[in-house]
Amino acid sequence: MKWKSLLLIFAIFILSIFAIISIPKLPLFQENQKTKIQDQHEEPEVKEAGNVAALQEEKNDKKEETVEEKAARIVDDMSLGEKVGQLLMVGFKSTEKDEEITDLIVNKHIGSVILFDRNMETPEQVAQLNNSLQRLALKKRFGVPLMIGVDQEGGDILRMREKVSPIPSQQKLGQAANEKAVYDIALLNGRELAAMGFHLNFAPVLDLSETDSRSFGTNPEAVYTYGAKVVQGLHEAKITATLKHFPGNGRSSVDPHIDTSSVKADKLDLENSDIYPFKKLIENTDHNQFFIMMTHIKYPSYDPSKPASLSSVMIQKLLREKLGYKGIVVTDDLEMGAVNKYYSYEDMAIEAINAGADLLLVCHEYEHQVEVYNGLVKAVKDGKIQEKRINEAVTRVLIHKLSTIQNPIVDPQYAKETVGSKEHKTLIENWMNTKEQ
Repeated sequence: MKWKSLLLIFAIFILSIFAIISIPKLPLFQENQKTKIQDQHEEPEVKEAGNVAALQEEKNDKKEETVEEKAARIVDDMSLGEKVGQLLMVGFKSTEKDEEITDLIVNKHIGSVILFDRNMETPEQVAQLNNSLQRLALKKRFGVPLMIGVDQEGGDILRMREKVSPIPSQQKLGQAANEKAVYDIALLNGRELAAMGFHLNFAPVLDLSETDSRSFGTNPEAVYTYGAKVVQGLHEAKITATLKHFPGNGRSSVDPHIDTSSVKADKLDLENSDIYPFKKLIENTDHNQFFIMMTHIKYPSYDPSKPASLSSVMIQKLLREKLGYKGIVVTDDLEMGAVNKYYSYEDMAIEAINAGADLLLVCHEYEHQVEVYNGLVKAVKDGKIQEKRINEAVTRVLIHKLSTIQNPIVDPQYAKETVGSKEHKTLIENWMNTKEQ
């Protein structure tokens, strides 16, 4: 039996040796693993190539996307707060980006800013300031640029007058100029504004007046003709104009900055005179080249109770439906005495948006700007404003921005060299000397 046990042990040993020899060599395992790893690596490469093709196709599709389609797509993806922010244009008090304007742009999604003398020291500094504000907006998820505006009418209303070219008043131009001179000066003005990073000028004034230095005069046809040349010159410089103050402030002797007033003229009289320059520009000019600013004055022949800026009769019935205006409607500053003495900021904002305004000006106090913003957001949530109305206004604003603001960041050195240049000053001086002779 002993030899049988030894034979069994020997057989087990032989089988073990055979089993070990039969196991694949380690290098072969490693090679197989390497091949498997390579296969796994190649699959993402194929997917990545597919993604590149898909991205390229998407990019090509985006090239074909119209401005209107892009605006609609952004509006569909916006939160309520982001939408409301696009409907406000605000001012602030510093010559550089401060905490208040930063909060408004970053956290309240404010889409437009207006500068005044308090913000402006030199052309180079203004360009740098506007760039710093733009960078805040461009970092946000939609990358929609700010729209930056200013009142640069000429004459008494001339921001940073010691640095810019001496733009004559509209009264002086109306008394002595020809159409070409009005166009040339508007073009010059627009180029200086564009160099500093502005996109919107709150000019020309179309009010009819014999005494107001801001007016081209009392002849409705001449006011229209000169106003059209201002729009044309600014547009050539890539600046959007603003026709103001619809339907015309000329008959009022009360400054709306201080208090309200009423114009007693009947509809026929107004439409044949005060409204005529606005009507003709609406008929004959691309509406994307200008905004229309609503005055805070009352016109009882149209609306016996509300100022024009808060009146759906004036904005929707007269301006939109009767005159056919399709562009952006902006209010005059809501901090003016003509309205803020009689309405809370929340109520003013609700009234203006429901009346058909697309852009609300709140030029001075941070607390008022926040009140307007919060009031609009709350009003939509409470059903006092339909979100459809908000979407309509936001879409207009975005379409305008996407079609007109191509290069939001500007060169401060170019602004320094361009604004108030010797060439510009000489052009204006030559015109003034010619007219004085």
